[in-house]
Amino acid sequence: MTPEFPPSTDAFRSDVRAFLARELPEGWKGLGAMPSAEVAAFVDQWRKTLYEAGLLAPSWPKELGGGGLSHLESVILAEEFARAGAPTGGSNDVFNIGMIGNTLLAWGTPEQQAHYVPRLLSGEHVWCQGFSEPNAGSDLAGLACKGILDGDEWIINGQKIWTTYGHLANHIFLLVRSDPTAPRHKGITFLLVPMNQPGVEVRPIRMMSGDSEFNEVFFTDARCPKGNVLGEINGGWAVAMTLLGFERGEAAAVVPIRFREELDRLMRLAKANGAAQDPIIADRLARCYAQVEIMRFLGLRTLTSYLSGKEPGPNAAITKLYWSEYHQVLTELAVDILGAAALAPEGRWPSNSIQTDDPGAPDDSASWVGTMYAARGGTIYAGTSQVQRGIIGERILGLPKEPS
Repeated sequence: MTPEFPPSTDAFRSDVRAFLARELPEGWKGLGAMPSAEVAAFVDQWRKTLYEAGLLAPSWPKELGGGGLSHLESVILAEEFARAGAPTGGSNDVFNIGMIGNTLLAWGTPEQQAHYVPRLLSGEHVWCQGFSEPNAGSDLAGLACKGILDGDEWIINGQKIWTTYGHLANHIFLLVRSDPTAPRHKGITFLLVPMNQPGVEVRPIRMMSGDSEFNEVFFTDARCPKGNVLGEINGGWAVAMTLLGFERGEAAAVVPIRFREELDRLMRLAKANGAAQDPIIADRLARCYAQVEIMRFLGLRTLTSYLSGKEPGPNAAITKLYWSEYHQVLTELAVDILGAAALAPEGRWPSNSIQTDDPGAPDDSASWVGTMYAARGGTIYAGTSQVQRGIIGERILGLPKEPS
């Protein structure tokens, strides 16, 4: 199960380390060690550095602006960046690169690729995802947002919700109900829609952490060109499944590293404030250590499959379910270790609301409490725990489907 990195990759790993040493600021300790007010500006500049070096989409073809690296090289790159606490892209590149960019490479026409790929790499286009609706979240095929083809344009009416970074984006990849008479999965079209137009309203949703990364998006006779269909008309479900199925090998390598760094930081805090002397706290820390090790092996399994050219498939549901439920346990433990200090958090709030706080983050109570707030959503976004268990039961264990 353990992937073997051939000796020929040692030189590439050294090159990556040299790049990081050359380009990162002197005395770099990780993004989490920076003052929160400086993070956004640094990430924007760092993204430009990666773009100019061809490392923003390292495994994409060079002719499309990528780095032309092999899967193995892209994994090594991700590993070294994670160990250095350096981001591999901008705050929105999970959508720009990981989702719509990869999907354009798989489904886009040459004209669509030539138009969109350079712009999403340069940052001219900032994308968000228009899938979930108030009555179609886990049951995505129940979506009702309408798209009607009228001559050379699509006319869009309806609502989307939980739209991450929708308040910052200028484009949205959107699933619409284009044939209400067809079976649920067969009447859906995947559209590429500009947001800076009349008829598109974005309303931020304030979360318990104080952030407003999620949004509601309302469409009232919004429009996009006829040619902005990705895939086939009424064939959007297959395109959406491709997008949701991207389980990059880099993530399998990076996620265990990030969670181990976070656990090490919590252990240092427990030792510093004496909480580690409590046998119950010590037992809970040991359990978390064992879970992070299991997470590492789950990552190695995915990584081994990825490097052999196989798609991870439904096994990705195991990893998603495992880390999201683990992280709620870990952050609840962190609040217990903080004790009374967690009641009035002070210091630097997390600079990252997805998974862990950024590497190098201080042991400020605000960092841990903010991460605990964010962890509550980990079992909801990217597929709820209930959905993941359904995938595991039906597609891995072969159990019968639940009644409709």
